[in-house]
Amino acid sequence: MLIGELCRFGGRVRSFCVAASSASLSTSTRNMAKSKFEYVRNFETDDTCLRNCYIVVRLDGRNFHKFAEQHKFTKPNDNRALGLMTRSARSVMEELEDIAIAYGQSDEFSFVFKRTSTWFKRRASKLMTHVASQFSSSYVFYWKDYFGDQPLLYPPGFDGRVVLYPSNRNLKDYLSWRQADCHINNLYNTVFWTLVQKGGLTTTQAEERLKGTLAADKNEILFTEFDINYNNESALHRKGTALIWEKRDETVIKRVKGPNEEEKEVPVTRCRRKVQAYHCDIIGEQFWEEHTDILEDDNC
Repeated sequence: MLIGELCRFGGRVRSFCVAASSASLSTSTRNMAKSKFEYVRNFETDDTCLRNCYIVVRLDGRNFHKFAEQHKFTKPNDNRALGLMTRSARSVMEELEDIAIAYGQSDEFSFVFKRTSTWFKRRASKLMTHVASQFSSSYVFYWKDYFGDQPLLYPPGFDGRVVLYPSNRNLKDYLSWRQADCHINNLYNTVFWTLVQKGGLTTTQAEERLKGTLAADKNEILFTEFDINYNNESALHRKGTALIWEKRDETVIKRVKGPNEEEKEVPVTRCRRKVQAYHCDIIGEQFWEEHTDILEDDNC
């Protein structure tokens, strides 16, 4: 009787078997995914960045003094190297559009993520490693665009750190600190290499000459001994580079078909966001007043 019932409902039995088989397979897959080794995930630490804070990822060249020497960078500033740094930073911003502003000088660049950013669930390790890897690979990729046939002798290295800033004032003070550092270092290097290249001093003698001098003393050496007004030096070298997003109209020519099926060229203008570079003072308020969309309201 049981066999007869099974035969009579054979189709239904087969359907039941298929469903049971699928359920069994699903259960088996879940069991395989949760292996006995999965407990090691408990060793991972939570590195989620605090909400409502700007996330700053700063990269610095690792042992770049040696790198610059071996690749014969021009002293005190090599525009090829600075251009390559900026191009690499632009690549990072184009990849991670939640970066509101980036600032760079010498062998460093700082990237500021919006307070509201949710990229990589705000995990510090993810943000830092993605910025560092994108920047480093771009530096190698675009090397020939700036150094031509000069070979890249070995891959450059960049270390990174993540710092959170809760207010607009904190963030502006951070960027002001980095630009002040740019001024201090560039003024010293400008005087140092002028004493060596034009004054005939050795590097040891130049270092001894500048020991204990203030900014006014360095400016005086440049002006009285070499007729150089430091304020007339390149803004790129004195101020560094700020990268921000700006909307720009872009006109392209498109071919369209008219009512009589004839093609004609028509100019089409679109508004696009592009990364723009500025070599200007970011310590004062003028820059921020002209670019009000960079910072987010402290009261939000």
